[in-house]
Amino acid sequence: MKSDLPINCSTNQTLHNVPSSNADNIDEELIPSDSFSIRSAGLSRQTVLLFAVACGVSVASIYYAHPLLDAFSLQFGIPASLLGMVITITQICYALGLFFLVPLGDRINRRGLIIVQMSLSVVSLLIVGLAQSEWMLFAGLGAVGMLAVVAQTLVAAAAHLSDSAERGRNVGLVTSGIVIGILLARTFAGIMTDLAGWRSVYLVSAVLLAVITGLLYRIFPTIQTPSSTVSYGHLLLSTLQLYRTSTLLRVRGLLALLVFGAFSTLWTALVLPLSQPPHNLSHTGIGALGIAGIAGALAAARAGKQADRGYGQRTTAIALLLLILSWIFISWIDHTLLALLTGIILLDLAVQAVHVTNQTMILTAHPDAGSRLTGAYMIFYSIGSATGSLASTQMYDHYGWTGVCVLGAVFSISAFIVWLVTRRYS
Repeated sequence: MKSDLPINCSTNQTLHNVPSSNADNIDEELIPSDSFSIRSAGLSRQTVLLFAVACGVSVASIYYAHPLLDAFSLQFGIPASLLGMVITITQICYALGLFFLVPLGDRINRRGLIIVQMSLSVVSLLIVGLAQSEWMLFAGLGAVGMLAVVAQTLVAAAAHLSDSAERGRNVGLVTSGIVIGILLARTFAGIMTDLAGWRSVYLVSAVLLAVITGLLYRIFPTIQTPSSTVSYGHLLLSTLQLYRTSTLLRVRGLLALLVFGAFSTLWTALVLPLSQPPHNLSHTGIGALGIAGIAGALAAARAGKQADRGYGQRTTAIALLLLILSWIFISWIDHTLLALLTGIILLDLAVQAVHVTNQTMILTAHPDAGSRLTGAYMIFYSIGSATGSLASTQMYDHYGWTGVCVLGAVFSISAFIVWLVTRRYS
């Protein structure tokens, strides 16, 4: 294994840490230099924690549907083989939001952008909660997915407003909020469904998100934003340009696609065997499994600190090996739920560690393009999640849980192979 040498991640030295042969010098003509050029003197812990909570509540809305797929099937008559489309549509719209909405954070005031997007998210959640047809359900879920990208704008804002020495830690904390939100979304959805039906999940979430939006409106740091003359079209062009110019983005994005493909493979299909004999778990029981994954989310800040110190490659290697190992335990679902819980903890820990390391490395490489880099990177995540969701229900329909585990293992092993082949580029 190639030795991990500590890298100084201060902003003014970052571009010198990447070998010139990697062609990671981003075309400065496509980067508006006047956007957000005035920063605050770091973020308070209170603000970082609020960012984390806001991210968690926002992104959780995408994942409420995972333990509710059987309820949607009964309510709207959606066949089991097509249930993955419920998640896939959300992820496709999430990818569209990443490309068309997140880059706006590099052009207009992030505070206003975040407040508007969260307010519209409240409306979208109400549409889902009140849906009377599968098309209204799909439209609402699509809007929820597109607007949930506000979490990535918050991540980019946290990275931009943080001191260079604390960037990895703050990104880790905010990203921990995202992953905890993803995992607790299942628990919340399960409990609310058993208590008051699946519609209550989205209606209560709308109220909660409205409260968080009000708090953010009051506490979000004031940012002096010089007016930008860069057009929206030019901004989108610069996002596409990042894929060509940044080898680091391409490598870390491909890793994200594969690890989140594995992540989505597990969590999309998991409700199907657990809701049937011999398990016959309730929505609350299935959702409670998300709590086990919180142990993995708590690794986020630690992974960010390791990336700050220059040990991102070592963290990635260990995490990917744990990801492969997790599928052995997950495959024993019919023997003991303890093995499943162990596998869930290992999988969520591994995915989160890779994700935080990826974001810290990419955002450190060029912090002035934070929103576009975040959006460009998360498109890989969305593609992986959508692919895993759709493929996992198809595999379960044809090959049962064994087929799901094989699919997850293929994603995981492929990620490790990609890391081995490309590690010198990172």
